[in-house]
This record gives sequence, structure tokens and C-alpha cells, in this order.
Amino acid sequence: MTILDTRDFQASPMVRPGIRPADGRRRPPVRRPGGAPMRYRGTGVLMSRASHRRRPITPATTVLLALVAAGITLWLGLVAQVGGVVGTSATVPGELAVVQVQTGETLQHVARRVAPDAPVSQVVERIRELNQLDTAALDAGQTLIAPIG
Repeated sequence: MTILDTRDFQASPMVRPGIRPADGRRRPPVRRPGGAPMRYRGTGVLMSRASHRRRPITPATTVLLALVAAGITLWLGLVAQVGGVVGTSATVPGELAVVQVQTGETLQHVARRVAPDAPVSQVVERIRELNQLDTAALDAGQTLIAPIG
């Protein structure tokens, strides 16, 4: 427990010892703090009593941690190589059609609309190749050749 205040309390000048109220009982004198400044002992913050010194990391601990990190890295690499996504990869459809760009559409929106099951980036590249587009900017009403499917 931290003691925050150790000022002495003195009797108030308003209550005089020995004066009794009308009922005849004696009142204890009222104590009020004096004008001394407050003194603080300690910070008021609790702290454990356990030792707070750092333990040195031994070379054996360093080697052990390095081996654990290497094992985790090797395991993640094997999982990425062997346990990849199983199944067929989606390809860009081979059938072509003429599509019209709607208001507010981007090349990515068009690619998603015409070939929803194919990878968007590959469909966008195929549309750019087929239409010889240098930029991804499109105008509303513009016609494009696009793979559909």
C-alpha cells in the first residue's frame, strides 16, 4: 500500500472543545487538513517482486531458434510446392464475340461480364491484344472483340 498523504490534521477553529450541543452530548472535534503541502511516497504503481534482470541468450538457444525457423521455412516451401491448389486452372475462352462497352465500365468490368469463370487479368490482356489497345481507357458505346464463355 502506498501512502499518499501524511499531513497532520488540526482542530477547526469553528468547533471549540468543551462546548456541548443542546442535547448534552459531547461532539468530537472536527479535523481538517492543515496548510502543509502534500508529500508523496512512492509512485503509486504496483510492481511485481520478481526479478526483472534480463537473462542472457546462450549460443545453444540461438542455434535452436535458427533450426526451428529453418524447419518452418522448409515446411512452408514444401506445402507451397506439393500442396498447391488441386484442380484445373481456368483458361481464357477461345470463342470470340463483339461486345459493346456500357457507361462507366472499365476493361476489368467488361472482362468479368463476358468471361465470369476465367481469370480477369488474362481476359483483359486478351481483349487488349485483340483490339490493339494501348491503354485501359474505354468510351461508352465502344465496340470490342472479346473472348466469351
